[in-house]
Amino acid sequence: MQLKEIDKVETITKEDFLKNYFKPQKPVVIERFAEDWPAFTKWDLDYMANVAGDKTVPLYDNRPVSHEDGFNEPHKKMIMRDYVELLKKEPTKYRIFLWNILKEVPQLQKDFNYPDFGLKLMKGLPMLFFGGRDSYTFMHYDIDLANIFHFHFQGKKEVILFDQAQNDYLYKIPHSLIVREDIDFHNPDFNKWPALKKANGYIANLEHGNVLYMPEGYWHYMRYITPGFSMSLRAIARNPKNLAKAVYNIGVMRYFDQFMRKLKGQKWIDWKNEQAIVRTNKAL
Repeated sequence: MQLKEIDKVETITKEDFLKNYFKPQKPVVIERFAEDWPAFTKWDLDYMANVAGDKTVPLYDNRPVSHEDGFNEPHKKMIMRDYVELLKKEPTKYRIFLWNILKEVPQLQKDFNYPDFGLKLMKGLPMLFFGGRDSYTFMHYDIDLANIFHFHFQGKKEVILFDQAQNDYLYKIPHSLIVREDIDFHNPDFNKWPALKKANGYIANLEHGNVLYMPEGYWHYMRYITPGFSMSLRAIARNPKNLAKAVYNIGVMRYFDQFMRKLKGQKWIDWKNEQAIVRTNKAL
């Protein structure tokens, strides 16, 4: 893979962000944007255990997709206090994914504000993501192809991004938002996945207080170098093509995929995995 370091700036004005990153749809890491938030000094794993310790949280691991899985169905549940202790004690593959803090822990919204980047943020959808050391998300893009502002807290996280123009090289699963789950993007096997050598993307390490801007529809792989968590704020896709694709994904694609899983079972999952290779090889 040909990966460039994502631009890093200490701070940025709305005008510079719109001109240099939003309009060209280019990612950027803003290193010191969140330092004025109470969350910057308050938010760590212990704080989350204190304010949300009794909450039951959904957990996900890295097991392959099964036809028996529902859309975003968790693999396990645990109370937050026990989950934080697990993160601090030992490496674990269990992650928290898309945890809505307005719904679950409303008091947390007092610790941050909605920044003015020149985009209208969806204020009902601030989402938290947690992970243990060496846990990771599969390479995927979000169903709504939103503009995403990803604020990281505690520890370090590695991020690899690709835009939608790289789809032919990523072994994308048809009727899905992911690529082949057996690809290790942290240490890819180019003999097995030769098309990846043609993929042009971005890489960065995030630290406490950093915010990553991910443009519309960007593929992202995230690996927790140390235990930590992040919060994502999002703004609706502006590009008409991306907006139309988001509507299709939400209103048609996911229901078609669920229907086919029920109809064909694991054969449908196996066929999609095979097609990811067939279609990538054909594109090459």
